[in-house]
Amino acid sequence: MIELAVLDMAGTTVADDGLVERAFTQAIADIGVAQQPFMLEHVRRTMGESKITVFRHLFDGDETLAQQANQAFEHAYAERVADGECHPIDGAEAAIRQLRDNGVKVALTTGFSETTQHQILAALGWEDLADLTLTPAQAGRGRPYPDMVLTALLRLGIDDVRAVATAGDTVYDVRSGLRAGASVVAGVLTGAHSRDALTGAGATHVLESVRDLPELLSAKEDQS
Repeated sequence: MIELAVLDMAGTTVADDGLVERAFTQAIADIGVAQQPFMLEHVRRTMGESKITVFRHLFDGDETLAQQANQAFEHAYAERVADGECHPIDGAEAAIRQLRDNGVKVALTTGFSETTQHQILAALGWEDLADLTLTPAQAGRGRPYPDMVLTALLRLGIDDVRAVATAGDTVYDVRSGLRAGASVVAGVLTGAHSRDALTGAGATHVLESVRDLPELLSAKEDQS
């Protein structure tokens, strides 16, 4: 029986609509770096990964520049959230409420900072929607590492990793769930990566949207 669902935010429960790419482009310009084509390609390929890790790769380990870029990115993203460029995936809120009504605890995770995560939650009126919210800094490491999933399990008192389900729109979400030992590692098609990419990464299920997750978990419970 699934007792915990660990859900990604941007692209899974929160619509992205190019917001990450626009914030990245602004951040690079704000720190005075000429954007190269490979940069945006890398951002797209690594959607779901901790943002500071992405910038460290782009700037060849230059920590000062990576930190400057990350701060500029978070600021640019937060500005867009405040301007109303942030809305939920259709049916996501209802799905989260249904999961909790069914006795499944819910953790919302992100590769953003805690400040940006709180701004997104406030903009959507989701401050009390989930049982727990987590960022890489609060857990240790971001995706594709299992830290956020395992931290959610520990903080919410779940006894067995097999009682965990994860859902996300990127291969990094899938890898994180698999490394944590979750029995359901669902990819969703509302964000960055394709069905083939999610399946190739090892997703146990690929769903059209997170709104299909409660039905999937209910069916799994009926079969057990």
